[in-house]
Amino acid sequence: MVDIAVSNVVKSFEIGSNILDGLTFQIQAGERVGLLGRNGAGKTTLFKILTGELRCDSGEVVIGRNRRVGLISQIPVYPAGYTVEDVLNTAFSRHQTLLQEMERLTAAMADGDSSAETLRRYGELSAKFEGIGGYDTDTAVNKVANGLSIPLEMRSQPFDSLSGGEKTRVNLGRLILEDTDILLLDEPTNHLDLHATEWLEGYVSRFKGTVVAISHDRYFLDRTVARVIEILDGKAEFYAGNYSFYAIEKERRYLERMRQYEKAEAQIAHLEKSAEQLRLWAFQGMDKTYRRAVSMERRIERIRQSQVGRPTKARALTARFGEAEFFGDEVLHLREIGKSFDGRTLFEEVSLLVEGGERIALLGDNGTGKSTLLKILMDEESPDTGRVKYGPSVRTAYLPQIIRFDDPSRSLVDTMLYAKRGLSTQGARDRLASFQFRGEDVFKPVSVLSGGEQSRLRLCMLMDEEINFLILDEPTNHLDIASREWIEEAVEAYEGTLLFVSHDRYFINRFATRVWELANGRITDYPVPFARYREIKERERSQQKPAAKPVPDKPKAAAKGNKAQQAARKQMTICQREIEKLEEAIREKEAELEANACDYEKYSALYSEKEAMDEALLSLMERWEQLSEEAGE
Repeated sequence: MVDIAVSNVVKSFEIGSNILDGLTFQIQAGERVGLLGRNGAGKTTLFKILTGELRCDSGEVVIGRNRRVGLISQIPVYPAGYTVEDVLNTAFSRHQTLLQEMERLTAAMADGDSSAETLRRYGELSAKFEGIGGYDTDTAVNKVANGLSIPLEMRSQPFDSLSGGEKTRVNLGRLILEDTDILLLDEPTNHLDLHATEWLEGYVSRFKGTVVAISHDRYFLDRTVARVIEILDGKAEFYAGNYSFYAIEKERRYLERMRQYEKAEAQIAHLEKSAEQLRLWAFQGMDKTYRRAVSMERRIERIRQSQVGRPTKARALTARFGEAEFFGDEVLHLREIGKSFDGRTLFEEVSLLVEGGERIALLGDNGTGKSTLLKILMDEESPDTGRVKYGPSVRTAYLPQIIRFDDPSRSLVDTMLYAKRGLSTQGARDRLASFQFRGEDVFKPVSVLSGGEQSRLRLCMLMDEEINFLILDEPTNHLDIASREWIEEAVEAYEGTLLFVSHDRYFINRFATRVWELANGRITDYPVPFARYREIKERERSQQKPAAKPVPDKPKAAAKGNKAQQAARKQMTICQREIEKLEEAIREKEAELEANACDYEKYSALYSEKEAMDEALLSLMERWEQLSEEAGE
């Protein structure tokens, strides 16, 4: 059954420029699809068309009959005074409607209405209310809130008082609780920490409906989608696999198109040379060669008409961080640093030493104080206790999570000129061009730029400085995949010291040689790469689980149940051992996936193996449940 059918959709916001230009695709019920494309390709516009917020200029969009669509995108506005709990409970509007009618019928029956129609209607509503989980809404809210790190104290706070990331989490929880049939996710992981992102991945894998996700999180795409639709020049290109498959296949298609293009160009060049020679001979009196030349020129024209243009790739960003020479060993020394806000301690007694050339990932859940610590390092906040000491030759550059400019009404080129005294207008335009701001774009006011474009502009300004200590706070947020890969290459080429906050697991895995984990007001130092850190954390979690109490063997005379039940119990024990072995193998495979996150080909092969292991584990668990029933347990 087709859940979403899009046929020849055209949409433009400027005359003569179609953002969607004949877009056509179908999505079957239950599919998990990743929607990719550069920033501005029309992905969010398409989502707005699917939900009815926008109308297409031409074409047709059909949503499956009786299928409910849920979108997590912009944060909606709620009435003043709404708490987080109120927002989460808006997901149960259907439940509330049924409950109100049931209460009305209850009151009528209490007043003596015992008609068959009233009793029938009440029974019908009661069954429907129970069927949609009306009596279990509190359990559902608690489960989702725990998964998305929405603590009980936050649920009583006004929704308007939350940060952008917290609002995103609450809104995502509301959408999940709505129990929709078609889930549209527009950058769902942008403001989620690692814990919440992994919980969301698990939820999407268990979701029984259709999922369409716009995301630049390559881990998230690899673990949640099985097909990719890329919007390219307003049309759809299809890839029958996850992101790793898409990355490899896209490059293969490009190389194949380039090979065909070069082959056709070589053929045209050869034919043109031959036709020119035949015309020369015809001019010298060989009349028969003239007709052959004309025939050959017609053949050249047919080849040109059938030939597509030269295949292109998105132009890569070419700038690199300027570097200052570093003398000495000590870059940064934190001594007994502590910070509190409104009576809440973010961290205390933090003492750490950073040496030259280290690459440190600062990890922790949202709200633990990671950005605050970076602001203390940049002297934008003052610590309550302790002090920060830099080495004598350290030159620092900082990319904050929230980008701000002195005057957003200035154009891009003027912003560069005000920031870099002595820079010529042409020099500013050359710098901007290296960051893909070209032509008339450089005269746009900064205020009209998207979040990703503002990050790119700030990086453009940072990279003009000579530095040896780079501090990044969520550097890949709002960037499309091509821009993320570019900044990864820029960081790879940078040889100075790096300290960064990120929830992008590709980025962390590629660069972190040391991990600082901020939790419960303390920073735990793990002097190991990210993959090794994940192994350590997984081992810690497994050790914290209470060990199963051994069940003493019972004498045969005391065994309960008939022979069939006893046999089922033995099979259950064997099945349990196989499950434990397979779970351990899956954990090892996940560690391999982490270690090979930047090798798309190997990662894709390992991911296929893990999927097969997951299927085998599911079969074993189903077998265990069947044996449990047979054993009478």
